[in-house]
Amino acid sequence: MTTFKGKGVYGAIALGRISVFKRKEASVKRTHIDDIEAEKLKLQIAKEKASNELLDIYNKALKEVGEANAQIFEIHMMMIEDEDYNESILSIIETQSVNAEYAVAVTGDNFAEMFASMDDTYMQARSADVKDISNRIISCLSQDDGEGDVSDEKVIICADDLAPSETVLLDKDKVLAFVTALGSSNSHTAILARTMNIPAIIGVGEDFLKNVRNGDMAVVDGYTGEIFVNPDRDTLSRLELKKSEDEEKKHLLQELKGKENITLDGTKINIYANIGSADNIGAVLAGDADGIGLFRSEFLYLENTDYPTEEQQFAAYKKVLESMAGKKVIIRTLDIGADKQADYFNLAKEENPALGCRAIRICLTHPEIFKTQLRALYRASAYGNLGIMFPMITSVSELTQILSICEEVRNELKADGVAISDKTELGIMIETPAAAIISDKLAPMVDFFSVGTNDLTQYTLACDRQNASIEQFIDTHHEAILRLIEMSAENAHRHGAWIGICGELAADTTLTETFLRMGIDELSVSPSFVLKVRDAVRHCDLSK
Repeated sequence: MTTFKGKGVYGAIALGRISVFKRKEASVKRTHIDDIEAEKLKLQIAKEKASNELLDIYNKALKEVGEANAQIFEIHMMMIEDEDYNESILSIIETQSVNAEYAVAVTGDNFAEMFASMDDTYMQARSADVKDISNRIISCLSQDDGEGDVSDEKVIICADDLAPSETVLLDKDKVLAFVTALGSSNSHTAILARTMNIPAIIGVGEDFLKNVRNGDMAVVDGYTGEIFVNPDRDTLSRLELKKSEDEEKKHLLQELKGKENITLDGTKINIYANIGSADNIGAVLAGDADGIGLFRSEFLYLENTDYPTEEQQFAAYKKVLESMAGKKVIIRTLDIGADKQADYFNLAKEENPALGCRAIRICLTHPEIFKTQLRALYRASAYGNLGIMFPMITSVSELTQILSICEEVRNELKADGVAISDKTELGIMIETPAAAIISDKLAPMVDFFSVGTNDLTQYTLACDRQNASIEQFIDTHHEAILRLIEMSAENAHRHGAWIGICGELAADTTLTETFLRMGIDELSVSPSFVLKVRDAVRHCDLSK
């Protein structure tokens, strides 16, 4: 038996045989060509074919993983038309009189290396994207279908790494799990695996593929991040039992649908869902959430090539509010910057974008963008139970300015005779230590707090959450983080506000009782975690 350990990105157990994924990469040779114009035409045809393939992949991803996760393939389509990328390819063809395949391969390698060497982790991740689109264009040039070898039976896919397009194209009915030698838990591929509910482990080491073969028996433990190749009898028995118990737990959780989120001593808590677009409403309803605790409005901005209009935003917000039929829907205002960029915003290059102009700072420095979103939100409020939440708050002055703009927008709409709700709650995210420390000053100004534990952890521990190399230093249970959450809860209740948690820690059931004892009123999690958290709540007894 050989054991490899990496990072589990989706918790589940899979047993089966290994299939080593080998993509059909065309062998690119440098060839002299005489007709440069014909070669350029050949390149253009290949690029069009590649774009059409990406459109098909985008549509498949849209159905399987939702709009927010499918967006990467729109980005790939845009990258195919990137001016600098294309100028490099054409220059190589023209100045060196070489074939298009060679020009694309050289350009792809150069750009991938350039991105990989950048300090910014978001830009580093673009390295894999450049490789993906370059390989796709080369496949189209060589008339190769570009698809890797996958067995007809259910198997554990083992690969050096998987591009996002390769992950989406995997037939989920034939994939038990996948394990990659490289990759990080923040990669697009890892995010897609979690969304597609495929047990997955990434980053098990570069020597991994040298030690596995097609047909090897293996067990993948997505909880611990371990893969056991050719396991011994004791290990196999232990993990078969763990798999059986895991599936039984998931089956039992389905029986909790329709039941209350109430502790053994009678304390009730709301369990809401986090979503990235209106397309995720079905998952919210299937998961039996009480409402939506975090609707990420930035998908409207990231999927567009220009600022979304008031009407576009109004239609999206109205759709989600009507679909939830009176259940609470909390929509977070624009939160881009840092690792989420939209080119048309023309944001300045920053040395440390996580500490730069992002989220509410963009809204307050671009009030016309902010007011457009607020108008759409208040108009939509007439169609359901809306809460509006503002991200990245650090001061009373920011909040004072926000509330003033909200009042201005409300008055303008009323003056125009537009119907809006008078019951729209306003809240802020507690995701900076500053907000937690002055929560006694902020609580009287709003209806609720929602703790964004991902950023709160990042800023409290001074650890970039996009940086895979420092994951060992990111202690999400750190006492400082829990103290900041408890302080915020005490101050919220003291001033008549309620408080929820919408970051990843909300789904950490080892902390559920801790949060309830702090007085947390609401937990908002991915739709697939609602029943798991409900089960944890129903097993708590706060009277002891």
